[in-house]
Amino acid sequence: MKLSAFGEKFAGNSGIVELMDDLGSALRDNPDMIFMGGGNPGRLPVVEAVFRQRLEAILADPAQRHSLFGVYQSPQGDRDFRNQLAGFLNRQFGWGLGAENIAVSNGSQSAFFILYNMFAGLMPDEEPRTIHLPLAPEYIGYGDIGLSADFFTATRPSIELLGDHLFKYHVDFSHLADAKNIGALCVSRPTNPTGNVLTDEEMSHLDAIARARHIPLIVDGAYGLPFPNIVFTEATPHWNDNTILTLSLSKLGLPGARTGIVVAREDIIRAFTNANTIVNLACGNMGPALARALFDSGEILSLGRDHIEPWYRERSQLAVRWFREQLGDLPYHIHRPEGAIFLWLWFEGMPITSQELYQRLKQRGVLVVPGHNFFVGLNEEWPHRNECIRVSYASDADAVKRGVAIIAEEVAKAYAAL
Repeated sequence: MKLSAFGEKFAGNSGIVELMDDLGSALRDNPDMIFMGGGNPGRLPVVEAVFRQRLEAILADPAQRHSLFGVYQSPQGDRDFRNQLAGFLNRQFGWGLGAENIAVSNGSQSAFFILYNMFAGLMPDEEPRTIHLPLAPEYIGYGDIGLSADFFTATRPSIELLGDHLFKYHVDFSHLADAKNIGALCVSRPTNPTGNVLTDEEMSHLDAIARARHIPLIVDGAYGLPFPNIVFTEATPHWNDNTILTLSLSKLGLPGARTGIVVAREDIIRAFTNANTIVNLACGNMGPALARALFDSGEILSLGRDHIEPWYRERSQLAVRWFREQLGDLPYHIHRPEGAIFLWLWFEGMPITSQELYQRLKQRGVLVVPGHNFFVGLNEEWPHRNECIRVSYASDADAVKRGVAIIAEEVAKAYAAL
């Protein structure tokens, strides 16, 4: 069997394929595996109860039940859902949106596949353009999504050491100015994998750069504002007519519903919808059906404010405390947790790579993600890329605590070999 260039690229191995394969096979191979690698949200009974009640109401109504299971929705998504979401965003932020400014996708990953390849790759004038990531490390799922080679570029961050084993990445605007041939800027906020929340000032600066270059700023808000609001610091939601904001229902507790949301000006939404028709034909109905009433009532905000954000904030604080207790005086740093559901650990000068540490931990029954996969578009030699791991604290607390102890043991062994 001979594959095309597309086939070879997308059927091959990649960081995201390895991650999802591990998630799918690890439990089968080791029923006691401690999952600290994936992005699966935590189970919050109060949130699950809201979705259960909504699903029961839908199933009890023949018309709603048929709409859920027996009808293709538009490739732009259910219009009632888009109207309610637009109304919600307008009430909260005064953005002046209509249903025509919103599209639904079958998960954020498929939305990014379309959006990125709309703005980067080989342009009509044969000039290649890239998606530029102003702050690396960035989401592992971006890395292999482009249809052409050298699809991503990135700016190496500046690092601020904060004391007490904490640090923070910042956008290095002095070097970002050197980036050439860019089709769009993209940031996640909070950043996956680090939990970094770009400041309002950084967002305004990026917006100004994008406008000056006549390119869009794409903001991945899967963990952030205004929902699910897994943000532990002060931040203002960002959108304007040069911004493409992507949102998701996954971290609300609906990853299986595969519902992504794109908020953009009309011409971008039309182009996205046309491409989405070719790629996906239609959008799934489950996520919009379950969430529609939450936007109409505003309950989407109280779920985040009263339940989701406090749960993850407490978990992040516990995880940091456990790592401090277990790692002791080892040369480690934790990115200050400002949002999302992960800790990002940097083991400075570690004599093994993060990939080797990942393999050792996997043998011990702990699944993490090696950090080098997240430095998408940053091709320069930098030892830091191989000294970091991403760990999730969203699963059972006792399991996470055991996993932290095992991680500390393996890191201590690595440094002891020096």
